[in-house]
Amino acid sequence: MPVAGKGLRVTGQMLAAAVERARGAVAQGAWNEAYALLRGLPVADLAPEDLEALADAAWWTCHPEESLAVRLKAYAGYAAAGDGRRAGYTAWMVFYDYQDTGRTVAAAGWLRRARRHLGREPECVEQCLLAWSDSDAALGRGAFDEALAEARRMTALGQRFGSPDMVAMGLQVQAGVLVAAGRTAEGLTLLDDTMCSVMAGELSELFTGWVYCLALQQCMAAAQLERAAQWTEAAMDWCASLPAGNPFRGQCRVHRVEVLDLRGAWTPAVHEAEVARRELLASDPQMAGEAWYVSGEIHRRRGDLAAAEAAFARAHELGWDPQPGLALIGLVRGETASPTAALRVALAGAGRDRLGRCRLLAAQVEVALAAGDNVLAREAADELDAVAQEWPPADAALLYAMAATAGGAVALAEHDIDGALSLLLRARSLWLGLEVPYEAAQTRMLLAAADREAGDHDDARLELAAAGAAFERLGAVPDARRAAALMADGRHRLPGRLTGREAEVLRLVAAGLTNRAIAAELVISEHTVSRHLNNIFAKLDVPSRAAATAYAFRHGLA
Repeated sequence: MPVAGKGLRVTGQMLAAAVERARGAVAQGAWNEAYALLRGLPVADLAPEDLEALADAAWWTCHPEESLAVRLKAYAGYAAAGDGRRAGYTAWMVFYDYQDTGRTVAAAGWLRRARRHLGREPECVEQCLLAWSDSDAALGRGAFDEALAEARRMTALGQRFGSPDMVAMGLQVQAGVLVAAGRTAEGLTLLDDTMCSVMAGELSELFTGWVYCLALQQCMAAAQLERAAQWTEAAMDWCASLPAGNPFRGQCRVHRVEVLDLRGAWTPAVHEAEVARRELLASDPQMAGEAWYVSGEIHRRRGDLAAAEAAFARAHELGWDPQPGLALIGLVRGETASPTAALRVALAGAGRDRLGRCRLLAAQVEVALAAGDNVLAREAADELDAVAQEWPPADAALLYAMAATAGGAVALAEHDIDGALSLLLRARSLWLGLEVPYEAAQTRMLLAAADREAGDHDDARLELAAAGAAFERLGAVPDARRAAALMADGRHRLPGRLTGREAEVLRLVAAGLTNRAIAAELVISEHTVSRHLNNIFAKLDVPSRAAATAYAFRHGLA
């Protein structure tokens, strides 16, 4: 095949033959072949539709800037020929390319140009794209009714013109609006309907990729772990049939990394994140930043803080917020003021990503408790619970697990042992059901502390053993060491099966303090002091404060 610019002249007959072969390759989705055929031809000799095909082929084979440059030429050709529909469609695609790469000013200009072209046309299927943009804009303003109306208009237009692509995307956009508006069940039903179209192979490759990526984003943002897990595997199978460098492969792989991370498959998650970064760096650097972030979280839990910090720094450089990971590294190093401030800033800027906001709130609970700020911890835990309560429990088990863990930790810090046990037992059940081992093990550590406070040393030991084993399997070295140390401490029981708090109360009784004075010393109520004393008398089998005092002196507790 002669190539322009190599000293060989492309004749009209050769051009026509090459274009015909390229069109056949495009029809079959053979993007590498189409790109190789079309890019060697003189651009000036190509018709607008062939320039558009070259732009598509360049995009699918991961040459985004070349794709954009050629698409601009295709637009100019359509506009010069007076083809308003194709000019409007191509202008919208240029808008999408600019918006997807963060060049918002140029994107806005091309969207206006698409509106001008398509606004002069009779009702047509290309106007679905304008409805999509209008729905997204309304959603960004929080105008849910307007966003839903535009998404429904997109679906109706697609149905009138017999476009499965536009119908599916219209349903997808509706689903996103409904979920964002808190109408979860309706949104998830539409999302499932859309995925049926994808799985049945009813859509073009471009819209298949768009639907997969948007659905996976919505699933992760809405904490729909099981849906995300199933659809991620389906998306990766689909991507395997496409050119190796196609942009959708990296985007879908990032969501797979998130699922692997949650499910505790950290070694494959780190490997997949590395592959995703290579695939995405040229086409979607911000999503590459997300892959760096997940790697950083795994390094942090494994105890490699230097690698974690480097990963978070790279994520930030690429436009991905490194919180809450960076704040939790600070906490490991004994800092609380800076992590608290960082999380407050991150929460102020958090968008509609429910899972992302809940992760920030959970970290804020952890940092606040470490700082001794139970008020801030309670506020964060209550907000996390309020977010979870917006969803039916069956649709948001991940959020309910996070909320129960955070609420249990705060209750434990407030010495509400019964409340802590109730919440933490629920959280443990949810995490285990979701097959999220790291968070399940962390919850077991909190349960062990609550069990010890309740005087149940046997259950505390069981929870610590289970948590330690899980940390060992995951490679979470610092947590495994902490569990082992607590197990060792637990072997040195207080006499009489007293809890730590009961031993404190007994020490103060032996010092001659009244119930009121003990309550003031320990910052608890007199009622709680009386309850502890009743437990102490029962455990030590003593009838009075005097007998309890004598026991304390005999056993070195005074």
